Amino acid sequence: MVKVLFRKIHNEASFLKSHIDLHGPAKVVLYQLAIAVGAMISAFGYSMFMVPFNLAAGGIGGLGVIINHYTGWPAGGLFMLMNLPLLVLGFFHLGRWRFLFSCLLSIAVFSITADTFSTFLPGMMKTYPISDDLLLNAIYGGLFFGLGVGIVFRYGGAFGGTVIPARILHAKTGYPLSQTFFYFDGGIIILAGMVFGWELAMLGMLSLFIGGLATDFVLEGVSQVRTITIVSYQPDELKRAILLNLGRGISQWEVKGGYSERDYTMLFCTISRAQVQDLKAIVAEYDPEAFLVVGVAQQAVGSFSFQRHLPLKKRRRAGSSES
Repeated sequence: MVKVLFRKIHNEASFLKSHIDLHGPAKVVLYQLAIAVGAMISAFGYSMFMVPFNLAAGGIGGLGVIINHYTGWPAGGLFMLMNLPLLVLGFFHLGRWRFLFSCLLSIAVFSITADTFSTFLPGMMKTYPISDDLLLNAIYGGLFFGLGVGIVFRYGGAFGGTVIPARILHAKTGYPLSQTFFYFDGGIIILAGMVFGWELAMLGMLSLFIGGLATDFVLEGVSQVRTITIVSYQPDELKRAILLNLGRGISQWEVKGGYSERDYTMLFCTISRAQVQDLKAIVAEYDPEAFLVVGVAQQAVGSFSFQRHLPLKKRRRAGSSES
C-alpha cells in the first residue's frame, strides 16, 4: 500500500511539474510557503514530543531543551535567541544576505510556532500529552522534526544552529562537516545525559537518528530505480530478451577482460525495483555465464519512466515471432 501511495504521489508531482510553469514571484512565494510549512512541522515535533519529555536530540534545539528545563524560558524563544549570534557569524563568513535570508524565515516560523503550540495545544487537546511512553515520544519527535527540516532544505531554506560554525570551520580548515556535527551533537547529548540521566540521553540520540532518516527521505525519496550492468560473451539474445520482456532500452560497450583477455560486451540499463527478479531470470535463462551487477540509483531523470516502454502482456522468448 505504501508503495502504491508513493507511486501515485510521484506521478502526480511529475504531472504538476510538467503542466505548471513557475517563474519569478510565484516560485519565490511557493518556496517560502513550503519553508514555513516545514518549519511548522518541525516545531510541532519539537514542542509536543521532545521539550515536554526532556529529549535533547543535539543541536541548538537540544541545548534549548536543557535551558528550558532549568529556567522555564520558552524553548522556541531560546532557539531564536541562540541562533542570533550564529546568524551574525554566518553573515560575515557564509554569504551575507543570501545566507541570512535562507535562515531567517525558517528560524522565525519555528520559534514562534513552537511556543504557540506549547501554549495553546495542551488546552485544545482532549489528551495531553499524547503519550507518556518515552520511546514513542523520541520516535515521533524525531520523525516530525526531521520531516520538517527536510522540507525546509528541499526548498532552499536552512535552520542555522550548529550547521553555521561547522560550515565555517570546514571553509577555513577543511575539517569534515560530519565530524564537526558529531562533536557538537554528541557534546549536547552527553550534557543532556549529565542533566537528565543517560536513558533520556540515549532516547535523544535515537530521536536524532530518526530525524536524520526522515530528512534524507524528504530530500531523496525512496529509491525505486536500479541500474543493471551485465558483462556477456553472447549479448544479442540477452538484449532482445530484455527489450521484449522488460521493455527497457539498453546501452552497450565492447570491453576486454583484464585477466582472460577475452572480448566481451557490457550491457547497461535502468529498470524499476520491481523488475529486478524478472531480469535475473532472463539472464539466468539466456546467458548463465554472464556477470551481473545490480546497483541502487537514487534518482533517474530524463526519459526514464516506471512504466514499461513496451506494453507487453506476457513474457516472450527472444527471437520468437509476434502474433
